[in-house]
Amino acid sequence: MKRAGKIFKSLFVALHVGIIISISSVAFAQGGKISGSVKDHSTNQGIQWALITAKDVTTGQVAATGLTDASGNYEVTVPAKGNYSLEASKRGYGYSKVIAPDLIELSDTIPNKTVNLSLGGEEWLAYNPDVPESAMSWETGAGKSYLIPALEIPAFLLLLNGFDRLAYPNLEENGVKVYDTNLSTFRDHVFNGNWGVDTDAFNINQFAHPYQGSMYHGFARSAGLNFWESFLYDNVGSFLWETGGETTNPSINDQFASGIGGSFFGEALFRMASLVLEGDGGKPGFWQELGAAIISPPTGINRLAFGNRFKPIFPSHNPATFSRVQLGVSMKSDVNDQYAISPTVRTEPTADFTMAYGLPGKPGYSYTRPFDYFHFEFITLGNADNPFDDVMIRGLLLGKDYEAGNSYRGIWGLYGGYDYISPHIFRVSSTSVSLGTTYQWWLSRTVALQGSILGGVGYAAAGNVTQVGERDYHYGVAPQGLVGLRLILGDRAMLDLTGRAYHLTGMGGADPGGRETIERLNMGFTVRVYGRHALGLNYIASVRDAQYPDRADSHQSIGTISIVYTFLGKARFGAVEWRGADYL
Repeated sequence: MKRAGKIFKSLFVALHVGIIISISSVAFAQGGKISGSVKDHSTNQGIQWALITAKDVTTGQVAATGLTDASGNYEVTVPAKGNYSLEASKRGYGYSKVIAPDLIELSDTIPNKTVNLSLGGEEWLAYNPDVPESAMSWETGAGKSYLIPALEIPAFLLLLNGFDRLAYPNLEENGVKVYDTNLSTFRDHVFNGNWGVDTDAFNINQFAHPYQGSMYHGFARSAGLNFWESFLYDNVGSFLWETGGETTNPSINDQFASGIGGSFFGEALFRMASLVLEGDGGKPGFWQELGAAIISPPTGINRLAFGNRFKPIFPSHNPATFSRVQLGVSMKSDVNDQYAISPTVRTEPTADFTMAYGLPGKPGYSYTRPFDYFHFEFITLGNADNPFDDVMIRGLLLGKDYEAGNSYRGIWGLYGGYDYISPHIFRVSSTSVSLGTTYQWWLSRTVALQGSILGGVGYAAAGNVTQVGERDYHYGVAPQGLVGLRLILGDRAMLDLTGRAYHLTGMGGADPGGRETIERLNMGFTVRVYGRHALGLNYIASVRDAQYPDRADSHQSIGTISIVYTFLGKARFGAVEWRGADYL
């Protein structure tokens, strides 16, 4: 009875928790071949490039190995007689095994068998509302909590307000201390608040506030809520801060940046933290837990504070990814205005992290959840005055995949975006929605072209770093576009090119008569030297043209050349393979 109870518990856990991998097999008479398929139970889709191993049960020796094809099917050849086990393994999935109960002979057929194992191999207790330590299920939503993030977000806001009171005790506006709030402040702002555009520093409004919003989003996400539920929590959290966190009037720009930009920021961080926790499919270790907590602090807090309740790892569904880390030295040359006689040149260290998650073309991968595809880029500089050169995020909110022939795969739909670009002498930041597509096109057997084309509208801030008036930047509705290309030359080299353009209007801001146009071009060439190690040469050009009725027209430009060491992710240059064996 005890053994039967353990088996029942294992099956129950497997059905309710984690990404599930299954293998089914049939032996055919011809040549002792065993064929079947490997599937992800959460999507019922085949898993490409899963490793199949056939072992002799008596001797333990490996008799045959093989890989699944683009649809998750496999075929391996075994000796004429023997008792064999079939094992399937794949990075990011649990370990699965089917053991044939009888001797395999050329004339025999093995009955179909399915064995399920949860991601990471850790048997979390399935959710039971009467057992507080039981675990939630990402598949069914059982065990998620609306209450916990509803308490965590206000608690976080109170702690943040308390910190600001201690750190900035003398900060005042209109003779009132900014963080000296109480219930009357909240009531007055809710019923009589004069919403407007505030005058905080650019990095506070356009980076600190979105990151603050990512915390709200992360608390909800790591408690089991889906993207749209967390989006609502994020916006409520932003509203609570605007009405109760400061004595100044509530800010429209902060609501956009924290509530909407914060959700895009927070979802990307949550997905990357979950990918770290998935690892190679084993139980997350100390360094994985720490890494995930650094990327998404709310995820780490909830996993630590509530134990088994929020331990199940968000299932990535094994996306195709591209990632890289770059370290190097950059040389910048900038022109502050059109009358400058000579440019200013400076040299400084630089670091860059880029990830593309859910690249199109992966067999069996679907785009049913917001941010099943996203692109994240972060560049930091060795400059205390301007440490963040850019943070750029775009993710598919609603859309679907498509194909054209056997060489082209893509996704299209509605994208959400958050950009923060600050190249020393001017800056632009936008929270946006766009229509567009992301694709991969095999130009030849080994050469692939990946890219994105987006066009949409955002609520943006842009301006000079030299202050003119009370605030040194301007807000407005901003049509914007993006074209990104990555030419992958086999397994040896890659050429990147991404162009962005923002046209800031006076609509929705405090300067209705002004306009700004900002363009940015990123180019890079990377050559793989050995393994995942590569060298690269990057060039970034940014141009700003601005016209306002109360000052002279402004033209600014800056160019950066960087020599970098590049550490590539496991997928190296990230080309996705879906073609059959005839094309390889």
